[in-house]
Amino acid sequence: MTHSLQTPSSLPNSAPVISSLTCGELLVQWLEYYGVETVFGIPGVHTVELYRGLPNTDIRHVTPRHEQGAGFMADGYYRASGKVGVCFIITGPGMTNIMTAMAQALADSIPMLVISSVNKVQHTGSGEGHLHELHDQQGMVSKVALMSKTIWQPESLPKVIAEAFALFNGGRPGPVHIQLPIDVITADASHVARPPNLSNPENSQAAHHRLTQPQVMRPLPNSAQLDLIVEQLKSAKNPVVLYGGGCVDVNHDAQKLAELIDAPTFLTINAKGLLPPAHPLSLGSNQSLAAGRAVISEADLVLAIGTELGETDYDVFFNGGFQINGTLIRIDCDAQQLQRPFRADIALLSDAQMAISGLCDRLESQPLNHQALVRVAQVKQTLLEEMTPDFAGQNALLQLIRDEVKDVIFVGDSTQPVYSGNLGFEALATRRWFNSSTGFGTLGYGLPAAIGAMIGSKSPVVSLIGDGGIQFTIAELICAAELELPLIVLLWNNQGYGEIRRYMEEGGLPLIGVNIKTPNFEPLAAGFGAGYRRIKDKQQLLKALKEDIKGKQPIIYEVDEADEFLIEMGKTFTCFS
Repeated sequence: MTHSLQTPSSLPNSAPVISSLTCGELLVQWLEYYGVETVFGIPGVHTVELYRGLPNTDIRHVTPRHEQGAGFMADGYYRASGKVGVCFIITGPGMTNIMTAMAQALADSIPMLVISSVNKVQHTGSGEGHLHELHDQQGMVSKVALMSKTIWQPESLPKVIAEAFALFNGGRPGPVHIQLPIDVITADASHVARPPNLSNPENSQAAHHRLTQPQVMRPLPNSAQLDLIVEQLKSAKNPVVLYGGGCVDVNHDAQKLAELIDAPTFLTINAKGLLPPAHPLSLGSNQSLAAGRAVISEADLVLAIGTELGETDYDVFFNGGFQINGTLIRIDCDAQQLQRPFRADIALLSDAQMAISGLCDRLESQPLNHQALVRVAQVKQTLLEEMTPDFAGQNALLQLIRDEVKDVIFVGDSTQPVYSGNLGFEALATRRWFNSSTGFGTLGYGLPAAIGAMIGSKSPVVSLIGDGGIQFTIAELICAAELELPLIVLLWNNQGYGEIRRYMEEGGLPLIGVNIKTPNFEPLAAGFGAGYRRIKDKQQLLKALKEDIKGKQPIIYEVDEADEFLIEMGKTFTCFS
């Protein structure tokens, strides 16, 4: 939606008026009040006044080398930490550059606050050829955002910021865009409501204001609908549970519910880690494989929670074979999503955690017995028997790193080990595996998003990216070096766009545009201030991990797709472990 606010804020003025305060300075105060810790941005002549107030806050500024990198960093920052990423972006080209990252965030329900400048009030939309001018910047960006608003005067600022965070917390999240004309950024805002100074323990009025500030929350489940779902579960003979990314922060109740229902359970790519790898009811993220699909199509009841049932989780080979034939029960915080792309027989609009907890409370005294363990074990065996050597080798590589590096987070691009890992890799916890092959499916995501993840989580991070994809955003490697991040970039080299080349070969198409020249990554890494290793065997990798994960620079681990050691590793790989 696209709006322009021109009415003053109704929020009370909770601080004394001072002689001068710009709207840009007030903006960063409100961001800090809402818990913002990091801003990703590239200063430009239209945004420099947003930076004036930053030294008076605890907000950290990170400078990527491209606005698309800023958006991907904010995306990875949230996925790893659960904290909203914020971007400061200039008018015009800055906004066109970041829109791809916003589209990825929108597709994957990732909250991101993009704050941009726009031309002066009198010049906005004038068509007079002013610097960075677009015909309709707000209208353009609104297509990749939950909301896009223009702050035409300082009085609107507190209300618009509050609305942004209400969208993040109250429903299905996504990117939000707020733009300020450059003369509004510098306008006097000393008369506008300011956030309480909570750093002063004697400021009881401020503390009271924060405690009583209305908190926007996702809807609570309807009790009668929970009862109805329980009755349906009791009468089902062969139910299945599907958990999606909307359950990423659900506590142990997710595992508990699967056990109380006694049902085979699948996890989408963004829900990996919700159940432990070896859990006897978990079938991982294999709902696109024939054996996994059969479990779902044969189920007389499918309980889908926090998942949009999209093709990048349930039809990754794009053959249209995913089917739901039984009663479909859906639980989601987005009312529209409850009926697309599969219409629900029972639809519950609710926060995932509260709905799952409510179902557990109702089933705890009378757990169900569907004898699912035998069925799941049979399917797991089938999946193992159908595993190809290259699939096994790539997953063995990922599992080795997972077991060697405590709390490691894998941030992936669209590249072959990611495609294999999306099916066969098991994360030890949520927010430990995510990538851009879901939803919008961008290239170049893996490196900047990994930087954001490392900043947000302070955990070890491995970026999974191909030799083609990294060329989209390789400039961000120097940002990681500047920040002294010991980021490991596992570079999968298949000499060009290998996945597309394979698709062309299978379709009998001419191999045009896919056999691109691959850089020599060793001197390239050195030029960016990063380290480099050519990984050729398992023991070398183990030794390198121990040395590099505690370092002070990013490092590229180049792995060739054809290396024999990957096949050898795959011979001992076991899924669900």
